[in-house]
Amino acid sequence: MSEFQTTALPSAFAPSGPGRMASALGTPGAAAAAARPSVIQLVFREKGALYAAYIPAFTEGGLFVPTTREYTLGDDIYLLLSLPEDNQRYPVAGKIAWITPANASGGRTQGVGVRFPGDDKTRLLRVKIEQILGTNISSSKPTQTL
Repeated sequence: MSEFQTTALPSAFAPSGPGRMASALGTPGAAAAAARPSVIQLVFREKGALYAAYIPAFTEGGLFVPTTREYTLGDDIYLLLSLPEDNQRYPVAGKIAWITPANASGGRTQGVGVRFPGDDKTRLLRVKIEQILGTNISSSKPTQTL
């Protein structure tokens, strides 16, 4: 079994909000409505996998998400995050902050870096992740991140 798992979920699970709902009647502006952010379930079973994906260089924290889906910088992405030894799922509405393309040098895994938002709920999640990782955050072990 792999150390962590990602699952793309149907867009029906994506959050809605202003400009995110298109009218089925084809009213003016419906075609210009923003696409829903993709939703990815990210399950970390081991602390080592969380360490490899965590991005402490982002002020609010972030995670590397392995994916073959095409994104552009600034795209919205919605994560449903599960941490090691924790039964709770944490929703995170992040932004794509970097992209590792297919066939990247050094054999790096294709995927995206997701920057966490600066809200209080996500700050608490960042603190929880950093508590799980403890002193590993300053390790020199290679990661999938910056």
